[in-house]
Amino acid sequence: MQHQRVPFSTALGVSALVLSACAPMQRHPTFSQAQLPAPVQVPAGHQVAMETVGVGHITYECRAKKDMPSEHEWVFVGPDAKLQTRGGEVIGKYWGPPATWENNDGSKVTATQVAVSPAGAGNIPLQLVKANPASGMGAMQGVTYIQRVATKGGVAPSMACGASSVGSKQVVPYQADYIFWKAS
Repeated sequence: MQHQRVPFSTALGVSALVLSACAPMQRHPTFSQAQLPAPVQVPAGHQVAMETVGVGHITYECRAKKDMPSEHEWVFVGPDAKLQTRGGEVIGKYWGPPATWENNDGSKVTATQVAVSPAGAGNIPLQLVKANPASGMGAMQGVTYIQRVATKGGVAPSMACGASSVGSKQVVPYQADYIFWKAS
């Protein structure tokens, strides 16, 4: 059997090609919060861990106002949404109360609201929440903050809420980007 010598530069080039094929794919540019209002920006010292799109609905219930029982209003009951990658793959769910984000790997996190900021007519507000320690091992482990941005829909119904409709519920569609942050 006769062996041929491969020039060093060719061998080096082939090795680099093989190694680059085995390397993980480059990530998308991370979410920029530069255009967000200051109250919903994540404090320095954190980096984006995951970006998702929540698609689902929010339930509201007609109830008597807390301090004015003769008046009524639509009250937020809770969300129910699928968490998807930007490519549309379902990777988890979001529901409440309490506000809970769960990844398909079984890890989940709850959080407490830090701030909100208006998002435009007909859209629920932008939001920043501080995460509680996650349960389960996986994608939600180590999440410190979650931002709700790019909101579409989800506001309380415009239909009347009065004494005759107390207890009735309305489901409103919504969509929002949920950006998960971890300490860097």
